[in-house]
Amino acid sequence: MWSSFYLRGMDWPNQCAAAIPCLNEAGHIAAVVRGVRLYLPSVFVVDDGSSDGTAPAAEAAGAQVLRHSTNRGKGAALATGWAEARRRGFRWVLCLDGDGQHDPADIPALLVRAAQTGAELVVGNRFYNGHAEVPLLRRAVNRWMSRQLSRLAGAVLPDTQCGFRLLDLELHRRLELATRRFEIESELLVAALAAHARVEFVPIRAIYKAGPSKIEPVTDAWRWWRWWWRQGGGARGRQTHPAAASLEASRQ
Repeated sequence: MWSSFYLRGMDWPNQCAAAIPCLNEAGHIAAVVRGVRLYLPSVFVVDDGSSDGTAPAAEAAGAQVLRHSTNRGKGAALATGWAEARRRGFRWVLCLDGDGQHDPADIPALLVRAAQTGAELVVGNRFYNGHAEVPLLRRAVNRWMSRQLSRLAGAVLPDTQCGFRLLDLELHRRLELATRRFEIESELLVAALAAHARVEFVPIRAIYKAGPSKIEPVTDAWRWWRWWWRQGGGARGRQTHPAAASLEASRQ
């Protein structure tokens, strides 16, 4: 199967690793790791202070586990995974959640889009056709946040909160990312646009299972709003952030 991803000089199995941030996902992580390894053999699971059997389940499925002794947040877990991928000499990193929400069968779509377009960041889009599989409340919140970030960046960004992403680590090296919690999705996207990176969105499937979300509605919403406001989200007009100027310049 891996041989089908040697596209336009891209040796994906050797150039790309997967980074999966996890918190108490013992019931899902093994299946996620096995699915990812059908396409990318190197998988780093970042156990962000789990109190269950997440780490041994991931290791048994073939992942290398990187452990945080306490919970530091999704952004911090991703930073650990990105750093390890770079240390191991990988050029790219594929990010996805450990709860089974993202279908590994969509991995080829992200890889192919990067190879065909030269994109440095490819983001999954769960809302390409309305996607009824996404629960109503999450759909409403995510679309509201995407509208705010689209206004901030001066571009249409259809799904700004999706964690299923392919990132060029050379782009990451140029960015200064500061957030350590769930704001990381927004910060990475806006920072990439401000750095004149090519960003692409591809349709993906979303799989939602019963169970509590890891997002803390009040605390995480406050963190995101505070980050958004500091980026200029409260200002009037579309071109309030360097990302907007970057996109406007690219159109001329």
